Amino acid sequence: MGDPSKHAAVKAASPWWAKAMVISGSMVMVVAGGGAIAAQVSLNLVNNAVNQEDLLGDQGVDVEEGEPIKGPLNFLVLGTDERVDAGGEARTDADIIVHINENLTQVSMISLPRDLLVDIPSGIPADQTKLTEAFAYSEDWGESFQNTAETITNLTGIQFNGGAIANFEGFLEMVDELGTIELCPWHEITSIHTDKTFPEGCAEYDKKDALDLVRQRYGWDSDEDYANGTWGDFGRQKMQQQAIKKILERAKELGYATNPVKAVELLNSFGDALTVDVGGYNLVDMITQMKDVDPNEILSIGTPSSEGNINGTSYVLIHEGTDEEVASDALWEAIETDSLVEWACEYPDWLSGDSAPDCSTVTTPTTTESPSDDASETAD
Repeated sequence: MGDPSKHAAVKAASPWWAKAMVISGSMVMVVAGGGAIAAQVSLNLVNNAVNQEDLLGDQGVDVEEGEPIKGPLNFLVLGTDERVDAGGEARTDADIIVHINENLTQVSMISLPRDLLVDIPSGIPADQTKLTEAFAYSEDWGESFQNTAETITNLTGIQFNGGAIANFEGFLEMVDELGTIELCPWHEITSIHTDKTFPEGCAEYDKKDALDLVRQRYGWDSDEDYANGTWGDFGRQKMQQQAIKKILERAKELGYATNPVKAVELLNSFGDALTVDVGGYNLVDMITQMKDVDPNEILSIGTPSSEGNINGTSYVLIHEGTDEEVASDALWEAIETDSLVEWACEYPDWLSGDSAPDCSTVTTPTTTESPSDDASETAD
């Protein structure tokens, strides 16, 4: 067994920046209100509420001590439904690149399918397998996080400034603190876990139903889903991203971002529910620097890819020689060059329906057309 202290606090499903944004307003108020003493109070508040570990190890971008925070920044957020106290190997259900722009005012979430076929540089557990398996590298979740980060860097070329690991239990507790959140299934779906049917359209959901709905994968299998790219894991990714945004919006509506007392209540709902790595930066500074992020402006992006089959095993593939490959290559470049808004305007089919940017003033480059291929084509 790995050292349980390595992952004893991993119990949430919300990325670290989601929590950071919720409390950012109160942190600014506290720091501005009382000089060094208030700053220490704010530091203690964050440190007591957020578990911090070196998740990335050698995979992280080096930052000199005292270096000011500046964008663009990239964070890797991994979610798992495994209970940490169960120990042993786990696999990821959410693999998200969180990109923050140069001005620290725009956040984009890029979801990578859990079944995406990837090359794992370490060769453990295999040279080529599903992305979710990269986290099964070790019983030490820190080592597993680094193996996943290396795998995603190998795929995308993106280096990470920090990261977070979480699971579904924290999501449940957060919704309980907020009361309910609005979720909007795009068609009726029946839970494979509880047999409950969730109707099409927006409705308020408590923690139990919200968790159930966000965990669904197999119910996204209608003709509409296959036509719109929201089948299977793509549907679950869309609901995960939608839930994160709705949590932030509801917290803002209820005043958690501007009322220190309410912020502390929300923080206490997490307990030891989240482990984060902000690299060489100070977490309080990171929180205050991100105070201008508007949750309504978060871009939700899916990796251009589609279903495939190799030797009888189903995968998600970025098929060579197709528009998927062109769009995905352009996506990795857009993350690197901090031009995701421009990318989103050029490839709107890969955006969540509620996250389209204002493209009226954006000039997108002319992309050389590539031959289109059948989405179900089997990779070589």
